[in-house]
Amino acid sequence: MFGKRLLVAGATAVLMAGLGACGGGGGGGGARGVDSGAVTDAGQGGTGTVQEAPPSPHTVSGLKDSVRHLAAKTTRATRPHLVRKCTSATRQVRHTQRTGTGTHRTTRTWYTTERYQSCKKVRTGTETYTRTVRPQRWCVSLDDVAGDTARDDVWYQVTPATYNEAHGADEHARMEFTPTGTGC
Repeated sequence: MFGKRLLVAGATAVLMAGLGACGGGGGGGGARGVDSGAVTDAGQGGTGTVQEAPPSPHTVSGLKDSVRHLAAKTTRATRPHLVRKCTSATRQVRHTQRTGTGTHRTTRTWYTTERYQSCKKVRTGTETYTRTVRPQRWCVSLDDVAGDTARDDVWYQVTPATYNEAHGADEHARMEFTPTGTGC
């Protein structure tokens, strides 16, 4: 009886592993689908070509209007100065040793003194530091955003590489990039 159950359980496990390898389980997408933005099925449609992933929904396009670089803005500020203060302390540690078995079992207990450092941060005065009020930004302004002629002078924050590309591009050159933020 036990051997029969073991045999059925083994056959079920092999069947489930086979179905999982064929794409029968997990996520509904199977082996042929898009997972986290990457195309996982190369050569769909029998042409043998790899299909490109569609552009990111966060990508913007338009005509270059102008570029702007804003340097980081900092100020001097003060904060509490914390120092680490340690004190020596001791504590009693309990030790237990059991020997023997059954009715001849004995327990021996003894204590030792353990030394340790008790540390904490305490405030001693203040310190001056440089606080960043506004981080450094690279911005690009676009006209005709997404082909809409009514959307002009829209500012986007971009990476330094995109900023350099836009800075070197001609006026009203078509640009497409993924911004890091909006406004400038």
